[in-house]
Amino acid sequence: MSRIMIAGTASGVGKTTISLGIMAALTKRNKRVSPYKVGPDYIDPGFHKFVTGNPSHNLDSWLLKENTIKYLFKKNMKNKDIGIIEGVMGLYDGFGTERDQGSSAHVSKILDTPVILVIDGKAMSSSAAAMVLGYKMYDHHVDIKGVIINNVSGKVHYDLLRCAIERDIKVPCLGYLPSNLNVAINSRHLGLIPAEEIENLRTKIDELANMIEEHIDLDKVQEIAASVEEIEEVENPIKGYDGIGQGLRVGVAMDKAFSFYYDDSLNLMKELGIELVPFSPIKDNDLPQNVDGIYLGGGFPEVFAKELEENKNFRNNLKKHLENGLPAYGECGGLMYLTNSIEDLEGNNYKMVGFIPTDSKMTKRLQRFGYVNISINNEIDTKGHEFHRSMIEDNENLEYVYQVYKIRNGEVKKQWKCGVHRRNTLAGYAHIHFYSNIDFLIKLINIMKDYKNSKK
Repeated sequence: MSRIMIAGTASGVGKTTISLGIMAALTKRNKRVSPYKVGPDYIDPGFHKFVTGNPSHNLDSWLLKENTIKYLFKKNMKNKDIGIIEGVMGLYDGFGTERDQGSSAHVSKILDTPVILVIDGKAMSSSAAAMVLGYKMYDHHVDIKGVIINNVSGKVHYDLLRCAIERDIKVPCLGYLPSNLNVAINSRHLGLIPAEEIENLRTKIDELANMIEEHIDLDKVQEIAASVEEIEEVENPIKGYDGIGQGLRVGVAMDKAFSFYYDDSLNLMKELGIELVPFSPIKDNDLPQNVDGIYLGGGFPEVFAKELEENKNFRNNLKKHLENGLPAYGECGGLMYLTNSIEDLEGNNYKMVGFIPTDSKMTKRLQRFGYVNISINNEIDTKGHEFHRSMIEDNENLEYVYQVYKIRNGEVKKQWKCGVHRRNTLAGYAHIHFYSNIDFLIKLINIMKDYKNSKK
């Protein structure tokens, strides 16, 4: 089961660019690439899917148990030639400063996966060796098998860095990428602009793949990836729940405004017997027929607020369904869409569904960012992740069912209310991976079952 992790010394050193380039180059070589992303990010996996044609899966050792990560990795590697895991932030960065909590290094150890370390070589010579040595020595259980140097001025500069690293640290350098603005991908307030919004992305990716072929030893990358042992077999985390959602139809909002979903969460719903039916709040007139519930994921409703507002028929029809008791679950952007309106950073106000009696407002700074613990009505405890610059205005008409809190060194440091409940609708800012606690998804399924039975 060939596998490799592409990790960086820090955010911004080019690991996403290099990961995408290697995925693209290997795909051009007719390799079946299974892409993965460490952490809770939604945007990078969208690029992975665009490049490889295969869904990308999140591997998050804070949200998920170790055996769940092993199970999902093995499951998603079926009929694939190589797994390429893109790291998150710096190699050792995760939850706080705890070494084995959510970091790329932790995932590499869970999956016994060799690491290729990406460093930024700009304005550096022998110091590059000291940097690689520090990352290699920090945790001897992390298997750094090679180095790729980004942002060098050319081959002469690369050879200078390579000589110091290979001579003094005994870690092979696998190649480099020179600076090239043509393959740069623009960002906005929550990170990279999603793949589906970039018109010339295929051209960028093709050029990037050619650069990788020219400057990086892909044969050596594949050799390192193939040098691993098999991952141990672990039990299916959902064993015993087979068919619990059989017969349910769930509408899933999927368009340029709503695209943030964990692929494994959607697959889990399908494995439990649920039929997923995509719909677009931007383009459709109404929900798909005969759905027993809807899932409104996160995304960028604030960016496409004008188009969402203009689709008045859909907004009115959705509100009517929700008022009549149709179950719905919304996350972040889904929550915003269900409120009365969204105010953007320029002060423009756009009408939304108007089911949740409050308004959403974009702000210039992050409101919440990071991993959170969630207690739902003191019945179900799960983990989640928040990353948003919007806020909803609090008022006495809102019924909250989430108690959200952060724990540091075993102590609760921050806590707040979220998770607005109205009729059969639940919507909150936290993104929840359904494998984090299967009981959360089962609760949603039971609500949909009750609704379906009430219509008979």
